[in-house]
Amino acid sequence: MAYRWKNDLTLADATPEAAFLNRRQIMAGMAGLGLASMASPGVASTELEPNTWDEVTNYCNFYEFGTGKGDPAANAHLMTTEPWSVTIDGMVDKPGEYDFQQILSNMTLEERIYRFRCVEAWSMVIPWNGFELADLLNMAGVQEGAKYVAFETLLRPSEMPGTAYRVIDWPYREGLRLDEAMHPLTIMATGIFGKPMPNQNGAPLRLVVPWKYGFKSIKSIVRITLTDQEPPTSWNMANAREYGFYSNVNPNVDHPRWSQASERRIGGGLFASREPTLMFNGYEAEVASLYEGMDLAKFF
Repeated sequence: MAYRWKNDLTLADATPEAAFLNRRQIMAGMAGLGLASMASPGVASTELEPNTWDEVTNYCNFYEFGTGKGDPAANAHLMTTEPWSVTIDGMVDKPGEYDFQQILSNMTLEERIYRFRCVEAWSMVIPWNGFELADLLNMAGVQEGAKYVAFETLLRPSEMPGTAYRVIDWPYREGLRLDEAMHPLTIMATGIFGKPMPNQNGAPLRLVVPWKYGFKSIKSIVRITLTDQEPPTSWNMANAREYGFYSNVNPNVDHPRWSQASERRIGGGLFASREPTLMFNGYEAEVASLYEGMDLAKFF
């Protein structure tokens, strides 16, 4: 199939499972899964240090399994991901409970290699596999008047030890404006490195919005709701002063407790210098028009 989005990052910027996979094996695996490579024409960002499978899967946030960076990898094996279904409701033509495999059978899977910027001022480069969120929403049929898309994470306390603590008001919730959700860069990821999504990274289905801080890319999704009202989002509800609804990566707007002007690239070593953070995480040319006329400091 034709590439649907140009990307300046390639597999040279994100190391696959270096211990036992090489690039040829990844490409063969993607072909077997029906994945289209997004190693599109363009210049690779060769100055970026590579990220490894271990870095991506062992350094992450998934507070349902604990607040430490290694807690998700240690505890997420407790989560049952088969069978899995996603309820799609609200302002859609075809509301209902959609089986995960049913969703996959109607989608075209691709590889998208994206920068990932955490609000905590660290970053990675990750090769995701998945499909455009717009395809899923179009399958359900977005009704006229819908303006927002709300998402909800699985809440299963018996399998999620972190939910015993009131870090946030569980379940985890996130949301996008409809035009953000329909943008070609916004994907529903089902895997990384050409392999199924590990539990700690949001199996079996997570959102990825590369120009926003990482907490917007909600994991292990069980509900998607189309609405005409801005939906509540977990970190905004917990602390609106620090976490806005939009949460676009913006080096000019600091978090109240730290600067967002630079970031620490995971894998760069203990004494690696910090890198300047790019506006919209490097996707300004593609998404800036979505916010034309908005005060990006006010609508953070």
